[in-house]
Amino acid sequence: MSDTANRGGAPVGYLSELAPVEAGAVLYLRLWCESAEARSQVWNDFARHLGPAQGRHALGSFETLCDLCARHGRRPLMRHHVTCKCLGADESCFATFIGYASEGLREDALQMAMTLVRPDMATVLAGLAEDFGLALRRMTITAPKTPPTTTRHQTLH
Repeated sequence: MSDTANRGGAPVGYLSELAPVEAGAVLYLRLWCESAEARSQVWNDFARHLGPAQGRHALGSFETLCDLCARHGRRPLMRHHVTCKCLGADESCFATFIGYASEGLREDALQMAMTLVRPDMATVLAGLAEDFGLALRRMTITAPKTPPTTTRHQTLH
């Protein structure tokens, strides 16, 4: 396997450096890909913060978004472990994509979507990202506030 095959997993920063919506997008992506038990945690978070109906809608958008990335992706998205403090290159792209979509920056989100999936699927993906990103935004409003950490971590994984 060549080094270029793992390029998407290269550490480019730390999760703690992301805004709440972007960090949430990465953490939920990691959880979703981790296990069935972790997927239950995603549903519980959505239902607790958004209520059952809106939580189900957000979960549906997120499930479909992940499915489209897996089935129509240009290549598999590389992820770090759920507990890893690093931010991988693909995760950074995913976080930026969700962030743009949640802010209503549709052209930017669409452009990012085209780096993730085939061009014919990018519009659908961008719409799902907007739904999911807005749900994450609503969740940050209801989540308890914690002070930001400014410490730098010395370990990469």
